[in-house]
Amino acid sequence: MNDYESTPLHIDLRRHLREHDEDRDLTRLICEIADASKYIINAIRTGELGMAGTSNLYGEEQLALDVLSDRIITKRLAHSEVVANLVSEESGEIVPIDPENEDKFSVAFDPLDGSSLVDVNLAVGTIVSIYKGSNLLQPGRNQVAAMYILYGPRTTLVYSTGNGVHEFGMNSLMEYTINYENIRMAGPAKIYSPGGLRSKYTAGTEKFARALEESGTKLRYSGGFVPDINQILIKRGGVFMYPHLTDAPSGKLRLLFELNPMAYLIEQAGGAASDGRRKILDIEPDSVELLSPVFIGTPEAVALAEQCIREEEG
Repeated sequence: MNDYESTPLHIDLRRHLREHDEDRDLTRLICEIADASKYIINAIRTGELGMAGTSNLYGEEQLALDVLSDRIITKRLAHSEVVANLVSEESGEIVPIDPENEDKFSVAFDPLDGSSLVDVNLAVGTIVSIYKGSNLLQPGRNQVAAMYILYGPRTTLVYSTGNGVHEFGMNSLMEYTINYENIRMAGPAKIYSPGGLRSKYTAGTEKFARALEESGTKLRYSGGFVPDINQILIKRGGVFMYPHLTDAPSGKLRLLFELNPMAYLIEQAGGAASDGRRKILDIEPDSVELLSPVFIGTPEAVALAEQCIREEEG
């Protein structure tokens, strides 16, 4: 027995989307990204790990796999015929495809989140946020879909279109077939994944971390956003945080490429996501570069984080 809704065997991603009466163009878009991931996983398994010699918007040196993953997804999206605009975390520039067509979709994506972990053979992932129309600078609440793909010992894909969160696994034929439908988080946090130097925590965040430890919550942190969120989701309880720090009040993670899609997925699974004072999905971005602190996971843990920050920091 497990805690997930039972699912028929051998239902692939496209069939699952069709059986749930999803929009035909949205189905095509999600499946294009799923197909792109097959080339990315092959590149991870067989590719060179040398640097590409370029830097992204944030001054981080790009690995060759970053650049390749970006090109793979960009090419698939640009030729999908269902995309209005797209923006990648690697370039930070909105690329117009068919920007006047409000019937199409706009996509923000991080092609290979955690790529610095590849050389030490830890899990990495692709994160995707999808909006209807051409506007990418709007609250995450307006997403019509979000998904991530985890390249670990197994390759899995998690998506939501606002009707629950569903996990698929890549089989030996490189097809995504259903693992679990309607994943739901429950109960207090069992694990926590804390990003940032603890010596840089503010008083509220330090109080929250101590409260978690005193309650027996176990530290589980890989250094990768996708595997850490996946662990919390699949284990059905936990909290990830990359908080505001004394020397980085906006945290480290990007709202558009990382936080909005993960907050959408976690909320769809019954969880919560906050910057410590307000819901992540209610933040209205004024640029693609916007950073935000984040506390994301079970509702009880996120509420406790907000309480500790309010009590210690006003």
